Parts: sequence; structure tokens; C-alpha cells
Amino acid sequence: MTMTATTTLVFLGAIRTGSDPQTDTTALAVRDGRILALGDEARALAATADEVVDIGDGLLMAAFGDGHAHPLFGGLESFGPRIKELNSVDSIVAEVGRWAAAHPEAEWIIGASYDPALAPDGEFDARWLDAAVPDRPVVLRAHDYHTLWCNTEALRRSGVTNTTPEPRLGRIVRRRDGSPLGTLREWHACDLVLDHVPARSVDELVEALRRAGHAYARAGITWVQDAWVEPEMVDAYLAAARRCALTVRVDLAQRADPDRWRAQLKPFAEARARVAAEGGDLLSARTVKFFSDGVIEGGTAAMLAPYVDAPHSCGMPVWEPHALAEAVRAVDAAGFQTHIHAIGDAGIRAALDAIESAVVGNAAWDRRPVITHVQVVDPADLPRFAALGVIANFEPLWAQPDPLQTELSIPRIGAHRAGLQYPMGELARDGVRLSFGSDWPVSSHLPLEGIQVAVTRRTFAGDPEGGWIPHQRLTVEQALTAATSGVAHQAGADDRSHVTPGAPADLVLLSADPRTLDPMAIRHARVLGTWLAGRATYRTGGERDAVGRCETRRGGA
Repeated sequence: MTMTATTTLVFLGAIRTGSDPQTDTTALAVRDGRILALGDEARALAATADEVVDIGDGLLMAAFGDGHAHPLFGGLESFGPRIKELNSVDSIVAEVGRWAAAHPEAEWIIGASYDPALAPDGEFDARWLDAAVPDRPVVLRAHDYHTLWCNTEALRRSGVTNTTPEPRLGRIVRRRDGSPLGTLREWHACDLVLDHVPARSVDELVEALRRAGHAYARAGITWVQDAWVEPEMVDAYLAAARRCALTVRVDLAQRADPDRWRAQLKPFAEARARVAAEGGDLLSARTVKFFSDGVIEGGTAAMLAPYVDAPHSCGMPVWEPHALAEAVRAVDAAGFQTHIHAIGDAGIRAALDAIESAVVGNAAWDRRPVITHVQVVDPADLPRFAALGVIANFEPLWAQPDPLQTELSIPRIGAHRAGLQYPMGELARDGVRLSFGSDWPVSSHLPLEGIQVAVTRRTFAGDPEGGWIPHQRLTVEQALTAATSGVAHQAGADDRSHVTPGAPADLVLLSADPRTLDPMAIRHARVLGTWLAGRATYRTGGERDAVGRCETRRGGA
């Protein structure tokens, strides 16, 4: 069954327009996928509308967006052992063993996302997995997707031994005798094993996207930035569009490789044109993704000063700064939006320098560059975000003192740099555009969970009472804006930035207004319905998730 648009749909109750709280209203009408009217004009249409939705005690507002995520990876996680929420090495090993026994046909056991804080220094031993599955390769991704935990058979089949040289961008964690422990960090080390994993079929990838889309619809999300796209993933997205398997708008950010980015420029442009021609009205490929550095918990984020626990190391930049600047200038000149992963203060400075080189060296255009994660920023670099028009994309759920912080990150960077993390409040006060993302499946895709943390800077258990780095907290209004119009601005979708007549009817209905809740209860508000261009992609009350949308495809089979 295909989603169908209601000719006229009227909502009655509290409605956040997103422009200003003073412009909030109590009625909204939708016709043919767009907002037709607000207020009294909309209320007058209720008598003849095809459907009237009573908002009750809830709140209708612009749908959420996810400014940085990995939908395909998120959907694929449901294909393997379910290890994401497990809180011990023993429970992970047991689940891997259970899944392997239930799937004797699987040549490789692939799973994600284990918590790297469950082992000292995030270093996991292959022999722990060998105890459950000794005869087939097991490959598990840490929830940061920058680290692998493998069993001995996976290392053997991949040819990773004590004589394997250290890769340029990566690290093989070794035992004292030089043999690989079973933990691989960053690109080239992980690829030693991942290059041997059998490829997924297009049917499997499409099913993963279908599952991801339904998860997003249930969370109130209608637009996602897929922030890590390889060529085979473009084919999967186009197949999903042809099969009506998409229930969310997606922009594909193709990943630039520092070793071959010049050769990628033409294929990037060809993929952008192909998606525009064949992908329908839900897909675009306007963005190029760069990884400036790694992650702090793995000791690979690029830092201006050495790590406390590794005084010989300032991390692992993925690009040399001059090379990153050259590549960013080139993709910017080709009309791509740049989206740069940058976590350490040196990685963020290199990202800002690269964007500045494009701003200065290329013709002016509406480039809207994005730096994502923005974890540790040197105070001297904070004013550069506004000056360069950089969108700061935060994953707000991370801005809390959880075990990843207390057991891995803070011990590695020390108290001073720990206090500089996730400067949302300061950048907002500087007038910087903020957008929110989840990095799903790295962390929860539920926007209300991230909004609660952005507002409180506390764990869900309430720690610390006054908030962690409390001067960086946002107001609820600021956080809602970052999760809606901030992401719409990042998407280049200014017509979706506010609830106003003529705008696409991308809407979410919440069970309560987050602005009136106890801040520690924001995440408990429920999504009651999600509408994409006026079509319900999710409704509560026993209704099934809607299926994909094909009526307005611009081209393709």
C-alpha cells in the first residue's frame, strides 16, 4: 500500500511555529502536502476537512531532522547479534554465541555497537570471542564505529599477524609479544579485516534502509543527513527509492578519501546527478564528508597538545591540514556542501582553516559548511564559527558525564580540556547556527533524549545535579530550534525551517509540550504522529507505520 495525501487535514490545539513563541497558534490546515493556513483561517476549514486531528494536551511542531547519522548502518545492526545495550563483556560474548548458534549458515558473524568503556582503555581481546565462536570469523564494531573487536579466526582470515606493519591511518592493538590483541583502531587498521567481510546484497541493504526509515518515522524525523556514503550505498538508496522503501528525506554525503580524493571528484559529481535524476523527491547527494580526525576515547582525535595518558601522542589526523584545505576548496568549488567530522581541538582548527581557505579562495555562494561533533574547541577558535558562517552540528546526547567520558575521554585529555567540551551555549550566544544530529547508530536516534541533555547537561539518572559544564546549556526553545529549523537550514531547506503557510507539511505531534515539562522529563514525551509532506509516516493508536512514497518521483524506473 502506498501513502496517500489527505486533501485537507486540520490540526486543532497547541502549535509551535518555530518563528517566535508569540506566533504560536491553535489551528493548522494542510492541503496537498503543504501548510495551507494557520489560526482562525485554518479553524474555519475544520468543518469540511477530510480529517481533523485533536492535538489534546500535546504539541504539533515542525518535524525533527537528524543532521548527522548513518541510517544504513543503523538498519544493518538489526541483522546481527544484538549487543548495543549490553553492559558487560560476558553478556556480549554470550549474545554472539547465541546468535552464531541460531545462524549456522552465516559465514561471518557481524555485529555492532559494543560499549568501548567495558574494557580497560577500550582494548578487547580476541580470545574472549573465541570462547563463544572459535571456528567462524566474528567482527564487532564499537559504538563509535572507529574501532573493531575481532576474534582470532577473523584476524587469521584477514592475514593480520604479529608481522603485519602498522598502517598509516590506524593502529593494531598488540600484546606484549607483538601478536594482535583483537582490537583495531581507525580506517586502515579496521579495513585490514573489513575488506574481507562479504558484501551485503542490494536486497539486504534496501531492507536495512526500510527498517531505518520506520525507526526515524516513529521518532518524529523526516530528514536525515547520511554522513558516510560509499559508492555501493548510492545504489542501495536508489533501489530503495524505486521500491518505495523510503519514509524519510535523505541527503547522501559521499566520503572523501585522503589517498584518492582527486580521482573521486568526477564520480561524486556523477552520483549527485544520478541521484537528482533517479532518486525522486526524497533523495539528494549534495554533500561531501571529510573525517578530520578520530575519537578521543580511542586516542585518535587530533589534539593541539599531547594526551595525558600518552604524552608522545597528539592523536591521529586523517588528513594533513594543507591537504584537507586543498580538498575542501575543490569540493566547494564543485558546488558541494562540506561536512567535516572534527572532534579534537587540532582537528577542529584544521577544519576551520580548510573552510576559510574555500571562503577566501572560491567564488561566493550559499555554501553552509558544517563541522560536526565539535567536541573540544580551543577558545581562540570559537569566534571563527560565526565569522565563517559555519554550522555547528552537535550530537547533544554526548554532552553528559557518562562512562565514556569518565572512564575513557576525561582521563585521556585531563580536566582543563574536558571543561571545553561541546560548547553549545557559547556558540549559540555568538549567533552561530546550531543543528542537532544523533550519529545513530553510534547513539540513540531519539531527538527528545538529545534535547533533554542539551537543556540539562545531566545523565538520565540526574548527575550532576547542577549540570555538567552548565554554562553550555541551551534553553528548551534553543534546543528545539536546533533539532528542527537548525537542521532544515543545514539541509538547504529554508522552506521547512518554520511552520508557515506554503511550507511543506513535515510535522510531528508530541504528547506534551517540552517547554512546559520538567527538563528531566523531556525525553518521556511521546511521538504520536509524524507527517512527511502531509502524509502520515507514523501514527499511534494501533495504526501501522506507513510505507514508502513514490507518487512524486522525478525520474527513474
